[in-house]
Amino acid sequence: MSEDNAFARLVSLACHDLRTPLATVHGFATTLARGGGLEPPADRYVEMIDAASAQLAELIEELSLVARIESDRYDPTPHEADTLELARAAAARLGEERVHVAGSGAAVETDADAVERGLAALFQSALRHGGLDSVEVEVDGAELRLSPVTAASAPVVLGDDLRDLGAAVAVRLVRRLGGSVEIDGETVRIRLV
Repeated sequence: MSEDNAFARLVSLACHDLRTPLATVHGFATTLARGGGLEPPADRYVEMIDAASAQLAELIEELSLVARIESDRYDPTPHEADTLELARAAAARLGEERVHVAGSGAAVETDADAVERGLAALFQSALRHGGLDSVEVEVDGAELRLSPVTAASAPVVLGDDLRDLGAAVAVRLVRRLGGSVEIDGETVRIRLV
């Protein structure tokens, strides 16, 4: 086993072991938040713990996915999905006022849940690292065009400048599934297959 492969397997193991205590924290925080009866500021604190534990779960999932990809142990379960619907679902995660989706989609066989999360990460990365209030996503069959992407944020969105875990994982995922993610001026072209 190569050193890189061993490290990726170690990361996968750590992600697996982190899920159980995190699920406990998230479960109790959700129960307390829904139960009501907490007085301020405890009610806000429990809501913050609940939200933070959900974010940690997503980060662990991303880390686990990239470790499986990097160790060549990622085994996607493809399902038919429409690219326009994937883009819309990803945009809904961030707020449709921040990500405007238009165009016409096409059916692709892909790991739809992972791709939806990956698209949301790419959209978020363009917003966050570009200092933008909103972005446009034009869907044309199996290709999605994300714009604007600033010159400064492009290396981050493409996963070349490792400052955004979600974007770096998304690019590796799309490429592992046989697609591509490339910059074209102020546009990132995402090709799903």
